[in-house]
Amino acid sequence: MALFEQTIDQHSDFLGTLRHRFLDEDRKTALEAFALKGFPTKKDEEYKYTNLKEITEKNYNFFPTEEHHISREQLDALHLGEENFDRIVFINGKLHKEFSKISIGNAEFLSFNYALNDPAHKEVFDKYFNTIANKDLAFTNLNSAYCKFGFFLRVPKNVVIEKPIHVFYLSQNQEENTFYNTRNLLIVEEGAKVEIIESHHNLDESFVLTNSVTEIFTFQNAKTDWHKLQNDNDTSYLVDHTFAKQERDSLTTVNTFTFGGKLVRNNLDFIHNGENINSFMNGITIIGKDQLVDHHTAVHHNTPNCESYQNYKGIYKDKSHGVFNGKVFVNKIAQKTNAYQQNNNILLDEGASIDTKPQLEIFADDVKCSHGCTVGQLNEDAMFYLRARGISKKEARALLLYAFANDAMQNIDIEPLKVKVSKLLAEKLEVSMEF
Repeated sequence: MALFEQTIDQHSDFLGTLRHRFLDEDRKTALEAFALKGFPTKKDEEYKYTNLKEITEKNYNFFPTEEHHISREQLDALHLGEENFDRIVFINGKLHKEFSKISIGNAEFLSFNYALNDPAHKEVFDKYFNTIANKDLAFTNLNSAYCKFGFFLRVPKNVVIEKPIHVFYLSQNQEENTFYNTRNLLIVEEGAKVEIIESHHNLDESFVLTNSVTEIFTFQNAKTDWHKLQNDNDTSYLVDHTFAKQERDSLTTVNTFTFGGKLVRNNLDFIHNGENINSFMNGITIIGKDQLVDHHTAVHHNTPNCESYQNYKGIYKDKSHGVFNGKVFVNKIAQKTNAYQQNNNILLDEGASIDTKPQLEIFADDVKCSHGCTVGQLNEDAMFYLRARGISKKEARALLLYAFANDAMQNIDIEPLKVKVSKLLAEKLEVSMEF
């Protein structure tokens, strides 16, 4: 039975496992919306270059086994040298406090499932949950129908969370292919600040499909940084939708570093709801073999005097395939908008490919908007320059590629994360960090 039929057949069983009844009707409505359209195919413009058949024709277990055999040493190996960070560890969908380190006492943190079960949070969920997630999308509806795993975090007014928070989603000890619908809700109130690192890890040989939806609300004068570190194995699929709504004078950054996973689809929507907003989106993708990574971004400039910056770099080896579709929408009242979008790519092998499509839709007349994309190979003159100075071909190649990708890391404020990304870059480029 393919995934579509499974989602319909297992929903009643899924509802029977839950205690948060106030969402039952919303879940049924979301499932009906999903069933009406089904999974997107290559006939859909948004999935024109991304074939999901490999994902959707497999069978999955919707009820992962909670038992695991993960050791502290295995978890430590995934860290960023982050002894002073807070960390939140989900294993097979369940929050494990014995592996977590949570010192954010001046903020409100709960597992998503617990928050749904707590009547005290019904008002908050009614106000924020599923209000900016696009209800026309198959995967967001599927997530709304089945979501259970993930976290809820509310940072109160003027509270600055000093330590970055690393959220781990681990899957292990699953005998069957497993399907996770992960949901995160982050509310950063006026004048508050928080930094999140998110990573997913499948530790089994069976396949894992993660359908993740995150809603971020950044209020006036607040700052939110969300870093996605995607370095999973070849038996993992990730479809991620992140929606970020910003109020006046706020700053939100989403960095996406993709080095692993069989198929990764990142969807990122920024929604401006006030003046003097700044939005930053940066991405680095380095993949090989037959991996596919698809970045779809959209910035909705709805108000005047706001800025957005998109900078995505891709390096593709072997028979890998990249997709970038970046959209900027400028409303007719959004005068004085400054929007920058750039996508640069290098193809290292003849079998590698990239489909890139930057888009601007501008209805205001006093704006500064630019977009561009490049697809090419390494600069032969630069290679010759380095080789003439005694640098081996392999090291010269790696130096140029490292420099090419490096500027997309410049706004990482977390030094251990910057070091980790640099090391992953070096690993993927097969070169020592000593250069």
